[in-house]
Amino acid sequence: MSEIIQITDSAQDYLAELLEKQNVEGIAVRIFITQPGTPYAETCLAYCRPGEEEPTDQRLELEKIVVLVDKNSIPFLEEAVVDFNADRMGGQLTIKAPNAKMPKVNADSPLEDRVNYILYSEINPGLAAHGGEIKLVELTEDQVAVLAFGGGCQGCAAVDLTLKEGVEKTLMERIPELAGIRDVTDHTDTTNAYYR
Repeated sequence: MSEIIQITDSAQDYLAELLEKQNVEGIAVRIFITQPGTPYAETCLAYCRPGEEEPTDQRLELEKIVVLVDKNSIPFLEEAVVDFNADRMGGQLTIKAPNAKMPKVNADSPLEDRVNYILYSEINPGLAAHGGEIKLVELTEDQVAVLAFGGGCQGCAAVDLTLKEGVEKTLMERIPELAGIRDVTDHTDTTNAYYR
């Protein structure tokens, strides 16, 4: 597990100092990626007090700090490096995760990751010609994907057709567990619409 993510000595020193200032017994650093495997992936570091971790987190006991890694983010954190470069202004913590945006999705991946993967690999490339894109806003408890249409799709007269015919059909075929699809976008706003 420690081969997956490298945390340099200088980064450990810096993080250990930050954790100490929190004055909380047993506090750790949690690493996770939001929207992994998509162009919007962001690698995040957060304080994690005892009890705030997820039961599935991988625990890394490093020399100076404890790091908790979000289980779903692990495949995307391969070859990641957390480093700290000191300079006259104090310094900067950097996180390089070259695989964060790489789609690494399989049948065991969380439903949300699989929906995102199909949106970014199959559906959005087709919409890009019209300056449109679709994002997953949330997955409801009853497995309905709530989608937001952005760019040229917003206010487009053909959006209901696109949603029903293309997007819903593709997602439902690829991911049988999905119960359905809903659209959160307000199509009355035509400021960016491709078709007028």
